[in-house]
Amino acid sequence: MVRTGLDVVAERGLSLPGQGRVGLLCNHAAVDARLRGAPEILADAPGIELDRIFSPQHGFSGEKQDNMIESAHGRHARTGRPIWSLYGEVREPTQEMLEGLDAILIDVPDVGTRVYTFLITALYMIRAAAEARIPIWVLDRPNPIGGERVDGPIVQERLRSFVGYAPVPLQHGLTAGEYCLFGRRSLGLDAEIEVVKVEGWRRSEYFDETGLPWVMPSPNMPTLETAIVYPGGVMLEGTNLSEGRGTTRPFELFGAPWLDPDRVARQIEAWSRTFDPLAGFQLREVAFEPTFHKFAGELVRGFQLHVTDRRSFRPVVAYLAIFAAIRKVHPEFEWRQPPYEYETEHLPIDLILGTERVRMALDAGAEPAELTTLWSGEILQFESDRSADLLYA
Repeated sequence: MVRTGLDVVAERGLSLPGQGRVGLLCNHAAVDARLRGAPEILADAPGIELDRIFSPQHGFSGEKQDNMIESAHGRHARTGRPIWSLYGEVREPTQEMLEGLDAILIDVPDVGTRVYTFLITALYMIRAAAEARIPIWVLDRPNPIGGERVDGPIVQERLRSFVGYAPVPLQHGLTAGEYCLFGRRSLGLDAEIEVVKVEGWRRSEYFDETGLPWVMPSPNMPTLETAIVYPGGVMLEGTNLSEGRGTTRPFELFGAPWLDPDRVARQIEAWSRTFDPLAGFQLREVAFEPTFHKFAGELVRGFQLHVTDRRSFRPVVAYLAIFAAIRKVHPEFEWRQPPYEYETEHLPIDLILGTERVRMALDAGAEPAELTTLWSGEILQFESDRSADLLYA
């Protein structure tokens, strides 16, 4: 069975500088194989004095539903340690918040997609810790959607934001530890980082092959299936389509009251006959009524995307093809306007993709085969660049 960095530390402890007084960046989903929370484990671990906790987006308990819904500071119910929210008054810890610490521990569950903000918060923590000269230990976890496939555009420097800080593609194929190492190097952060490696994980493995328990890291990431579609499904947030928030299958369900599923499906099917990357999934026509968010209380016509072969499924390509098909038959389709994750100038879809080129190509009528050429060269370069930071065979 796979053992996370937290499992390793729970058994073997850590050798930390000074008195071992640490701040822990985590949320409720940072659990060991027995579903014990990281704060409880580390509060009792020899050689570690858990002093304070830092929480990412959605709050420590993962209770906040959407973007730009902030959480307040609080106190951890079981350990009594203070919780400093890094998605409220600030998104990067102040030097005062780090005062007196001997080390920072980072244990944030990621889902393998650049837009998911937990690892961006980790990079912000690394940047602040570097300034304070505090060393960092990352308690690593498997990438739940595997570490082999990388896909999608790499974020351009002018479009860096809270959904894109390090120059990685939408589906980055890195573990949390590898992401932090790559981010430190690519962003030039002068930080001391040690990674407590996962034991027994191979890059080809998905989360349900690890034997570890799935705990949803945020309200709209309920299952592994959600995480598998998310590198493409998250782009729905940049459109006027419902991304299925307000249902039990977000990012798998999508649509709009004005959508004609039959016309869209026929266009996707026509493209799939000549374009091999449109494989590994099937669209099933559905109707649903979101309980909140876009089109709350309205009948939405659309699809559920079913992954039929996760090894061949390319979520970024699949959802961009869906956008292209909808644009082709529906003039009602529009790009969502700002703000998005505290950015007020750029279109949300450009921030999500990390580039304006893909959106402009879609607006010009590009088909799926044309779109993938926009980032294929970038991906080859990234695969070469990331090799220095890979920790697992």
